[in-house]
Amino acid sequence: MDIEFRSIIEFPRGTLCTLLKEGYSFEPKFERDCIKQWQEFDDFFYDNPHIAEVSGFMTVLNNKPIGFVSWNPTNIPISVEIGHNCISDKYKRNGYGIRQMQEAVKRIIAQGAEKIIVTTNEILIPAQHTYENAGFHFVDKCEKPNIAEYAGMRINYELIVR
Repeated sequence: MDIEFRSIIEFPRGTLCTLLKEGYSFEPKFERDCIKQWQEFDDFFYDNPHIAEVSGFMTVLNNKPIGFVSWNPTNIPISVEIGHNCISDKYKRNGYGIRQMQEAVKRIIAQGAEKIIVTTNEILIPAQHTYENAGFHFVDKCEKPNIAEYAGMRINYELIVR
């Protein structure tokens, strides 16, 4: 069966946090350092379903959520920044991540963004490949990591739409 993209709020509260735990399970420090922020993020989306409807979606395989992507549309039309983007570890390396990002780009463009921005870390090499394969271009690296010192430098990408 093929993947589909569905509303985040079709799935129970806690699903986003669970997917983030699964997506970053290769490095336990991520969960240790980010679990509170992930839980707050999950609560925010479920407490604000009107925002969840226009700022992200769930990637689903056989009615099971396997990943999601979110973004901040508050600067449209100038730009949109991708927030969390993950695929559960056991579904990685199947092309789902790139398809998820391509769908996100399509939706963000439909919302009128002129530029899409995304940041990742040096340690997240598959994410770097996903963004590059979805049409993003490397902008720069920053010394200050956005997660923790073990994740390496921040890597900034952008995709110019217009």
